[in-house]
Amino acid sequence: MKATIWHNPKCGTSRKTLAILEETPGIEVEVIEYLRDPPGAEKLGQLYRDAGITPQEGLRMRGTDAAERGLPEADDASVLAAMAAEPILIERPLVETAKGVRLCRPQDKVHEIL
Repeated sequence: MKATIWHNPKCGTSRKTLAILEETPGIEVEVIEYLRDPPGAEKLGQLYRDAGITPQEGLRMRGTDAAERGLPEADDASVLAAMAAEPILIERPLVETAKGVRLCRPQDKVHEIL
C-alpha cells in the first residue's frame, strides 16, 4: 500500500509518524516536505474532506499568526487559500493512504489508515 506523508523533518510528531510508516511492512512511503512543496488549496480541501475535518481544524496555531488573522473563524476557502500561500499554517503531519487521510496528532492515529 502507498502512503503519502506531508512532512516537516523539524517536527518530532512528523518524524515519529514517518518512522511508523517506514517500519510497517508493505508500505511504500512517499514523503512530501510540504514547506518546500506545498499542496494547493484544492488538494488541501480534498485531504481535509477525506480526513473528516474542516480546514480550520487543520490549521497550525502554535508558532503562526493564524489567530491574529482570524483564520479559525474564516470560511473554508479563505483558510485553504492562506494555507496554500503560507504552508507554515498547515498542521502536520497529514498522511493519505487508500484507506483514508489522517492528521496524525498524535502519531498513533496513522494506524487507523494502515
